[in-house]
Amino acid sequence: MAKKASKNITKARAAVESRNYLLPEAVTLLQKVKFAKFDETVDLTLRLGVDTRHADQMVRGTVVLPHGLGKTKIVAVIASGDRLKDAEAAGADFVGGEEMVEKIQKESWTAFDALIATPDMMKSVGRLGKVLGPRGLMPNPKTGTVTQDVAAAIKEIKAGKVEFRADKTALVHVPVGKLSFAPEKLVDNANTVLASVMRAKPSAAKGKYVKGITLSSTMGPGVPIDGAAADAAVKA
Repeated sequence: MAKKASKNITKARAAVESRNYLLPEAVTLLQKVKFAKFDETVDLTLRLGVDTRHADQMVRGTVVLPHGLGKTKIVAVIASGDRLKDAEAAGADFVGGEEMVEKIQKESWTAFDALIATPDMMKSVGRLGKVLGPRGLMPNPKTGTVTQDVAAAIKEIKAGKVEFRADKTALVHVPVGKLSFAPEKLVDNANTVLASVMRAKPSAAKGKYVKGITLSSTMGPGVPIDGAAADAAVKA
């Protein structure tokens, strides 16, 4: 039996009109109907017109949010030689080599938000797919987490770099900040994500690319966004 929605969420959902909102309107509405006692994360969800079963229609990329995420990500680095010192100097929270690979493999340890690896360590890191894969933590050259320049990668992630990827149902979920952010900061972050997803459109994708956009908060309702926002974000 489905759990009945609370009075708070029912009231919040009732405040959403049957129409598409402009981004600034949606942010204002989410902040207005907030009832949770913690600082909720705001998420942007896009429904794309792609078939992710085909490799040439996969949508994936990274973007650095201009105003960050409202929290500092915990970054781990698996490297060797001088790259270990570079990682420590750049502010990595955990730094190691084969011993870190062993810890992750034996203990399923994932006390970090992002993992960076140098190319020479990927043979060892490749064994960690079963632990890291389901959590979206596997280093990947396409997202900049397999690199010799570990210092630059750490700084980008700490500054608010997020990854986006279309799932099996062609949905892309991306956090764009905290509900306590100034409205204009949330709008800027959301527009930055929209522009990046639009630029990542596969050439093999046919028909309408963005079929729907929703802005929501952790406990709040989903607010439908005017589809023109995606095109506007690219032009901005």
